[in-house]
Amino acid sequence: MATFKELGVSAQFLKALEENQINTPTEIQQQAIPFLLENGTDFIGQAQTGTGKTAAFGLPLLQKVNPDNPVIQALILCPTRELGQQIAKQLFRFTKYCDQRIFCEAVYGGEKIDLQIARLKRPTHIVVATPGRLIDLLERKAIKLDQVNTIVLDEADEMLSMGFKPSIDKILEFTKKGDRSIWLFSATIPHALNEIISTYMDKDAHRITVQKHQLVNENIQHQYMVVHLKDKIDLLCRFLKENQNARGIVFCRTKKNADLLSKQLFARNFKVDTIHGDLGQRDREKVMRGFKSERIQTLIATDISARGIDVNNLNYVIHYDLPDQLEYYTHRSGRTARAGKKGISLAFVSPNEINRIEEIEESLNIQIRKFD
Repeated sequence: MATFKELGVSAQFLKALEENQINTPTEIQQQAIPFLLENGTDFIGQAQTGTGKTAAFGLPLLQKVNPDNPVIQALILCPTRELGQQIAKQLFRFTKYCDQRIFCEAVYGGEKIDLQIARLKRPTHIVVATPGRLIDLLERKAIKLDQVNTIVLDEADEMLSMGFKPSIDKILEFTKKGDRSIWLFSATIPHALNEIISTYMDKDAHRITVQKHQLVNENIQHQYMVVHLKDKIDLLCRFLKENQNARGIVFCRTKKNADLLSKQLFARNFKVDTIHGDLGQRDREKVMRGFKSERIQTLIATDISARGIDVNNLNYVIHYDLPDQLEYYTHRSGRTARAGKKGISLAFVSPNEINRIEEIEESLNIQIRKFD
């Protein structure tokens, strides 16, 4: 297996990788990094979240930036502010030992746009943005993308499922088609994404796919429990009591369910809080501070709101409601068993949902055992 040095990563980034305990390249990193460093042309990488995509595109992007030119040279589009913040933070960590500073700015909804406009007046080499906020900035003429030579579309299928296709079209039309490359990373390639690929990317764009058996972290123990609706809350409470020193995330399908469950658990003296799309940025950050500092033991979350949550040492993920889409199962489960640790992914299923468990097993090539 190749090392990051053998993949072509510059020595100034290797020390930061080691310091962040990123020692062995993942499959997508091994395939993407050499190509993006050497060619940097249009690229499509199909892989689930949690497979190391940020380093796969981030390291080549940082290495291609000219620090002496204080203009925006690269744009990373992603679906949520949490993921945008996480990507910007990761890039900042990678540059800790660089000879020259590389400046990265994250812009997203939920924060005062005037603050972001002020920050963009400083030297900025890379912008990480959610599509809606970037459109706002473009319409105000508060950001210049005329020198951008690389655009990364991260979690591209998720951006489309959240209704961002018109914004993505507008942003890609805005940048010079002949002078930029698009690096697209996505778990799935739905029809709408193929439209973007055929419209804006080279027909010979380099493609790689991480095989399904590599998509699910092998350190996750997958289990399910057959639960009648009226018994769900009691069984969840029993699990939390038996694992009172552990920390994790409980996923609900809807914001209404997440709020209700949080109130029920709080009434039973569990240290919980909720994160979903209706929370303002200040409230979201307050919840995440509480979770990271361990004042909150269990986070109740919806699928979209949890994208980009990166908290170490989570012991479990509970699918209180099974997800609507198959890939959400992988996204949810990937919150646990990070950095070589082990974790549990436990699904609550009603008697008539057993076939869904079989579908997940077959599609992801995993075994989901009945909870003891």
